[in-house]
Amino acid sequence: MLSRLAARTIRQAPRRAGRGVATKSAESGSNFRYAKVLGLLAVPTALVVMQTNQQKEAQCASSDAIEERLSRIEAMISRLDPSTKILAQIEAGRTANPDMLMSKYFDVKYYNSLSDTLKARLLACCKSGAENHDSGVGVYAMQPSDYDDLKPYFDQVIRGYHKIPGQVKHITNWDLSSVADRLPAGGKLDLTKLGLGTTSMRVRVGRNLANYPLPGAMTKEDRINMEADMVKVFKELIEDPEFGGNYYSLTPGSPFEVSEKFYQHLVKSHIMFKDMAADTYLASAGIASSWPFGRGCYVSADKGFIVWVGEEDHLRIMCMKKATVLNDVFDRLKGACDTMERICGTFAHSKDYGYVTSCPTNLGTGMRASVHIKIPKLTAGGSDARAKAVARPLGLSVRGMGGEHTPIGADGTVDISPSARLQIQEAEIICALYEGIRNLMEEEKKA
Repeated sequence: MLSRLAARTIRQAPRRAGRGVATKSAESGSNFRYAKVLGLLAVPTALVVMQTNQQKEAQCASSDAIEERLSRIEAMISRLDPSTKILAQIEAGRTANPDMLMSKYFDVKYYNSLSDTLKARLLACCKSGAENHDSGVGVYAMQPSDYDDLKPYFDQVIRGYHKIPGQVKHITNWDLSSVADRLPAGGKLDLTKLGLGTTSMRVRVGRNLANYPLPGAMTKEDRINMEADMVKVFKELIEDPEFGGNYYSLTPGSPFEVSEKFYQHLVKSHIMFKDMAADTYLASAGIASSWPFGRGCYVSADKGFIVWVGEEDHLRIMCMKKATVLNDVFDRLKGACDTMERICGTFAHSKDYGYVTSCPTNLGTGMRASVHIKIPKLTAGGSDARAKAVARPLGLSVRGMGGEHTPIGADGTVDISPSARLQIQEAEIICALYEGIRNLMEEEKKA
């Protein structure tokens, strides 16, 4: 019944030349509904066969009749097994966006070889990309063990994104003495030696607690309990003269709850993250669910150490400082992470992929180390294109002062960081940042 009704509706529906699934430019009115239905019906045992010799009929079809049939098809689809729907969306995504890693590496044979439990876990990981075909990656882990338990799938996604041709084997190592040959004399990564003065420096890591599901699979109760565990950590930090500060919670009824007005102040001050419920990718993944329960942030007294609770990962731990020695923020972050792990329990870690994060893009170190530097010659005219071209071979990423997709400073200030996260050690990242700054400043002089 469904296939006959769908086929008859499609014969009468408007089509885009040469395309089986409409793109976002066509997402209006019945055309968008038609495209969605096509996507949901794009299963391996095809329910619909489109025939090119029926275009004339489409032009004459009654729009009311099409609307009625689309509504009936959508009603039938809503009663399908959830796995059938997601599998259909994955296949549609493969056609709509061949570069999306989630669908590119999704193998139906591998899926069918799994137990029912693992099948459900794999589809849960793929849900965001299945519902958002413009995703670049489109897959989020739901459990700390997903990367290992579903390794035949995830390993392809991971190697595809991180551009690793062979086996992935990440090593965690913060010890700067192990990279002594890359350090200046005395071991200090002093930016004044590179011709820079006081510089805005920042190092952050993403972390997840091993004894909870990852954010995409957390219940409201999980989120509240995880936040309560972290409050124990923050109370100890607040009592430590080196940190001090406060914890601000968004959880209704929490002893640390702040007002909406104060929350917005924290957001505008770039201290707290924005309302995640508006992010369709995180919403589809389940990461934005139960907002605002279990969300908050700790801020040290000097505002140089901040911990986000309940964003894309359980924790986003950040150290920042305006100074000249990179070791300062690196060492403070390492000490704080050790303290937090001692109190709240082990951070999720994979034997092959390092620290576990919701998104495969942050696996390994989960670290981003960056500085703000002025390169007016390489950003002449207000464009960072030349700076990116110079930085890319150096293994550096160039962003605007406010992060990705933000403008560069009027004086040519940009955010510089090493691109690698996986199969690079923490100690190597901070050295790569120092070396990258030195090389980039040399190119600036030549420009």
